[in-house]
Amino acid sequence: MKLFHPILAGATLAERTAACAGVFAAIALTAAAGFAFPVHAPLVLAPIGASAVLVFVVPASPLAQPWPVIGGNVISAFVGLAAGWAVPDLTIAAALAVALAIAAMSLTRSLHPPGGAVALTAVLGGPVVMEWGLLFPFVPVGLCSLSLVALGVAFHGLTRRSYPHRHMTAGHAPPQPEPPGTFSPSDIDEALAQMGDSLDIAREDLDLLLQYAEANAMRRQALRS
Repeated sequence: MKLFHPILAGATLAERTAACAGVFAAIALTAAAGFAFPVHAPLVLAPIGASAVLVFVVPASPLAQPWPVIGGNVISAFVGLAAGWAVPDLTIAAALAVALAIAAMSLTRSLHPPGGAVALTAVLGGPVVMEWGLLFPFVPVGLCSLSLVALGVAFHGLTRRSYPHRHMTAGHAPPQPEPPGTFSPSDIDEALAQMGDSLDIAREDLDLLLQYAEANAMRRQALRS
């Protein structure tokens, strides 16, 4: 049964159930916006489903914040259109679109994984994308992304979760004794460099998490002594 244990720390059945309900409402309302346009059809893209997972399931993730969702998707749509128009070969154009979208999102601090799918959609979307032309990054991509973020803010406000994610202030942090060996922010930075991997957690949240863990360990040791 370990295969079915939550992958993410802190995941509970209640949180996942609420997230599913939020995603249902967000995708339905976002898709329904299409009926206000001449298409008279659900206005939603497949990558928006991936964006919804981030916004409603892991709202504290740096990749799920409003700017990455909106900026990352819109910028990637422009990159995908440019690649599709500049490169005749679809295979090369698709690969180039995703690679350049990642570069553009990284430079604009808007890295959002579904953005890669948006760039790919812009290249391979065919007549549907061609019909929108230069409007594609704004409608449907921008409109869907903006709607998703707005609904995410409303949903997490009702469930009393932080979105856009706000880092806990020093007033929420646990008391921090300073015995020899206590780690510092520079120690965390060095450890991250030694790991060589990017973690899907804000630097401030990671720092606070480790502070709590250290305080809990000290309290446990004090109880034993």
